[in-house]
Amino acid sequence: MVRGGTAVQVGVVLVTVLGLWVGARLLVDSVVRLARRAGLSDLVIGLTVVAVGTSTPELVVTTGAALEGLGDIAVGNVIGSNIYNLAFVLGVVSLVRVVPIERSLVHRDGLALVASTLLGGAVLFDLAVSRAEGALLLGLFLAYTAYLLRTGSDPPDPEAPPGSATNGPDPPPGIETSRTERIGFPGRDLVLLVAGLAVVLASGDLMVGAASELARGAGVSELVIGGTVVAAGTSTPEFAVSLVAVRRGRLGVSVGNVVGSNVFNLLGVLGLGAALRPLSVGSSVFENVAWLLVVTVAMVAALWTGRQLSRPEGGLFAGSELVRWALGLLGVLG
Repeated sequence: MVRGGTAVQVGVVLVTVLGLWVGARLLVDSVVRLARRAGLSDLVIGLTVVAVGTSTPELVVTTGAALEGLGDIAVGNVIGSNIYNLAFVLGVVSLVRVVPIERSLVHRDGLALVASTLLGGAVLFDLAVSRAEGALLLGLFLAYTAYLLRTGSDPPDPEAPPGSATNGPDPPPGIETSRTERIGFPGRDLVLLVAGLAVVLASGDLMVGAASELARGAGVSELVIGGTVVAAGTSTPEFAVSLVAVRRGRLGVSVGNVVGSNVFNLLGVLGLGAALRPLSVGSSVFENVAWLLVVTVAMVAALWTGRQLSRPEGGLFAGSELVRWALGLLGVLG
C-alpha cells in the first residue's frame, strides 16, 4: 500500500502508467518474436498474443486488487478499461484516419464482444463474482481462444478492405519490435519477457495501492477511480499499439487489438480475479455496466453497418468518454 500525501500518490500513479507501458512493450515484443519462431501465423499472433499481451496491465491490476479484497477497483478496472478502449482509443484512432474493418472481425469477434459483455453484466447482477463464475468465464475464454487458433490460418478475405487485419501479405500484428530488436545478446527475448513481466507486476501493485489511497482521500469511490484513472493507465498499451498500427497502415489491427483485449478482460481477467478470490462490488456497478453495454452495442453496430469507423463517429465515441470521466469524478456516475 502506498502511503503519503495526495501529490505523492498522484506521482506514483503517473510513474506506474509509464512503468505499465514500458513493461508491456517489452513483454509483447518478446512474446511476438517467440511466437513467430514457434511457427504461429501472424493472424493468430495478432488476435491472441498481442491482445493478451497489451491486457497484461489489466490482468495484474485486477488480480492484485482482488487478492487485496478491493473488488470495486478490480471490477472497475475491467469495465473502465473496456469502455476506454472502445470509446477513446478507437475514437481517437478514427480521428487520425478512417478505419476500414474486415468482415469476419465484425461478425465473429464483434458478436463475441457483445456476448462477453452481456455475460459479464449477468455475473455481476448479484453484486458478486464467485469462484465458480470466475472459472466459467476462464473456461469460455479458453474455448474462444481455441476457436481462434483453429480458424486463424484461414486465407485472407478477398472482400477485405485495404489495411484490414487479414488482407495482404504483410504481417498484421501492428506492433513495431524494431526498438527492442536493437538489443542483442544470447537469450534476449526470454530476458526481456521476464523483465517486462517484472516491471508490469511491480507497477500494477503500486498503482492499486496509490489509486485506493487516492479514492479514500478524495472521497471518490474506488469503483470510479478504478474505472477512470486506473483504467486509462492500464489501457496505455492498447492505445500505443492502435496508434502504431495506424502509422504502419494496418488499420484493422487497431480494432482487432481492442476487441480481442476487451474479450480477454471480461472473460480472462475478470474470471481469473474471481477464481483467485471472490469479488464483491457496490450497486453503482450497474451504471458502469450499462454504460459499457451501450458503448459496446453502439460500436459493433457502427462497424457492422458501414464496415468502417468514420471521423464523426470516432469523435462522438471519444467525447462520450470525456463525459463519463467528468460525471464519474463529479460523483454523478458510479
